[in-house]
Amino acid sequence: MTIQQIYTLAIKKGMEADLRGEKQVKKMLARIKKQYGKMDQQEKQEFDKERLTNPFSDTRILVDTKKPIKRILTGIDMEVGELLLADRLGNIDLVLAHHPEGLALAGLDDVMHLQAEVLNLYGVPINIAESLIKLRIQEVSRSISPLNHNQSVDAARLLKIGFMCVHTPTDNLVADFLKRLITRKKPEYIEDLLDLLKTIPEYQQAIKMGSGPHYLTGQSGNRCGRIALTEITGGTEGSPQIYEKMAQAGVGTIVSMHLSEKHYKEAKKAHINVVVAGHISSDSLGLNLFLDELAKKGIEIIPCSGLMRVERFKKK
Repeated sequence: MTIQQIYTLAIKKGMEADLRGEKQVKKMLARIKKQYGKMDQQEKQEFDKERLTNPFSDTRILVDTKKPIKRILTGIDMEVGELLLADRLGNIDLVLAHHPEGLALAGLDDVMHLQAEVLNLYGVPINIAESLIKLRIQEVSRSISPLNHNQSVDAARLLKIGFMCVHTPTDNLVADFLKRLITRKKPEYIEDLLDLLKTIPEYQQAIKMGSGPHYLTGQSGNRCGRIALTEITGGTEGSPQIYEKMAQAGVGTIVSMHLSEKHYKEAKKAHINVVVAGHISSDSLGLNLFLDELAKKGIEIIPCSGLMRVERFKKK
């Protein structure tokens, strides 16, 4: 495979697993293409044309060496240190990160619009969801603006190592995986939900490392009510003001990767149960589901940087 083929596969898998539905994602892309068609020449020159086919601004090819990909070094955060490790190991054709770097990091805020549509699926009026998420998007945009986005990208270029990141597509794979599991098993109480999460190998490994699934608000004996997966995908944490609106929409429990102190206080105030599945373990689950697709094609996968590698297919 080439880096371009891996990138195309990541987008395809991300769209298929998107909680909004693939049809809705394609509709959004069509709208962007229509807007592009109305732009003047200057605007078209400045426009990022990847947005016409890639709905996930935090997923990008960062350095393409045009080499066939046979061996990948991959993990959650792949920065200058991991790139030097790849150079030291030798024969690494691609460094694949989960968390965004370079242009993908600069565009992290744009993918957060996904959250408003997912919240709407759980009953939050779209006007309220959009209003609150737009304020949070502006906050995230301001926070990432001063970062040194291209530090690791420059290192990859100097080392002549292929470099890319896959963020929201693999987060979508986690959300879809958990949604299917929860829909099938229908946990009634928080303790049932936790027991269900603990059947997943990545979360089992996280337990041994002291970072397994746990409830943050509520009690183990609380009924789950309607379970929402609004904090598994969508770039980063959304608006802390959304919990009151979710409670009013009938959401009883949220499954989250992680939760800040401010979000915790607001969720508790709204009487919503929050179950934290785990950040790195959830990222590992999503990345593993994608990496299995590459391993099926004969690509060697070398995990590092926190990735808890679990294979879900049998090699022939």
